[in-house]
Amino acid sequence: MKKSQQLIERRNAIVPEGMGMFSPLTIESGEGALIKDVDGKKYIDFAGGIGVLNAGHCPKPVVDAIIEQTKKLVHACFPVAIYEPYVQLCEELAALFPHGEKTKVMLTNSGAEAVENAIKIARQATGKQGIICFTGGFHGRTLLGMTLTSKVGYKIGCGPFAPEVYRFPFPDYYQRNDGLSLDEFIDRELEAFETYLHNMVDVSQVAAVILELVQGEGGFVVAPKKYVQGLQALCKAKGILLIIDEVQTGFGRTGQWAAYQHYDIVPDISTWAKSMGSGMPIGAVIGRAEIMDKTTKGTLGGTYPGNPVACAASLATIQYMKEIDINKKGEEVGKAVKNYFDELKKDCAAIGEVRGLGAMVAFELVKNGDPHQPDGELCKKLMAACAENGLLIISAGVNGNVIRVLSPLVIERADLIKGLEIIRTQLLKLTSTQTQSAEKIQMV
Repeated sequence: MKKSQQLIERRNAIVPEGMGMFSPLTIESGEGALIKDVDGKKYIDFAGGIGVLNAGHCPKPVVDAIIEQTKKLVHACFPVAIYEPYVQLCEELAALFPHGEKTKVMLTNSGAEAVENAIKIARQATGKQGIICFTGGFHGRTLLGMTLTSKVGYKIGCGPFAPEVYRFPFPDYYQRNDGLSLDEFIDRELEAFETYLHNMVDVSQVAAVILELVQGEGGFVVAPKKYVQGLQALCKAKGILLIIDEVQTGFGRTGQWAAYQHYDIVPDISTWAKSMGSGMPIGAVIGRAEIMDKTTKGTLGGTYPGNPVACAASLATIQYMKEIDINKKGEEVGKAVKNYFDELKKDCAAIGEVRGLGAMVAFELVKNGDPHQPDGELCKKLMAACAENGLLIISAGVNGNVIRVLSPLVIERADLIKGLEIIRTQLLKLTSTQTQSAEKIQMV
């Protein structure tokens, strides 16, 4: 029996059933955009630890920084004893992502924890309780994170959920355009949002709106620029804070440090994690100082947030990203993937839409060219076929019918093209088989 199979069997024997497993792959080591399993087989990584490895697996400057920091200080608990890496990282993040005239930052262990604290801050700052989120959104797996998250498969048997959370339809033009032009669609959606503040939750009770500009687990659906700008204007007029969840979109993934920079807006509060630490557990909440400082002493904190080693990794990651121009790499990777998928769509009727922002690119698989007939089964088969042929790729979407690319942005061009060709070959093979099967059924 191969080592991979042995490890999978050991995993299944000891890990709870509820722990998801995207693919039957094992991993022993990784470098750049390549990984190696416990049997020595190499794969091209199009998953990137679910958007965590924009700077690649084990970038040397980050590994060196981790080693050096562990020699000096591994843990202290920042509320107990202040240490420079925490303060330095907050200063660096405030410089990268200024929110208004003065910015303040707190560190967390994860994206879900960042979201929890952002909501906590918004409620204290406004004195209101209501939070509006969106269909298709994903904001973590904690109690409040699950409440905000749209995908019901992640929430089965986990309730009751947190109160005072309201959900509004995400502006998904592909799924919900009803024959309208994009401008007409946006106008309708903004008008509907304002109406929502009258007949679903009173505006006087709403603390904040939380939004992913490109939905991650929701299927890489991109919010239209005019809609986001209109939503921000509406929030300002109504005294509602706007929280932008940048956990998956940040640090070069969209070709900018922040996705909101594509929209010519600055949120009141933003949440971060994933690629800011190259795999170390770290996240952040960034916001306008006058909002962040409306919190009561003792209501923010924790034992591990902003751990010295994680801070050192994040500082080294950001410096490395600057040196290699991570945003340019995001643009280049995104353009190559988007162009390739656009061409593939011409040859494959199963692809309903190709979409994305920067290097956050995906395609949606549907039946009969119908957006309302998701083909999750084909998506599963494609992921398995890609894995067999040396490519790790994962799905997304409420119906599990979206193939998304989250490869490290440092991926070599040859490996990128090779990975894309694996997707093309396997998808066309699978859809050809489906067509032949359908033809046989019709003949019978």
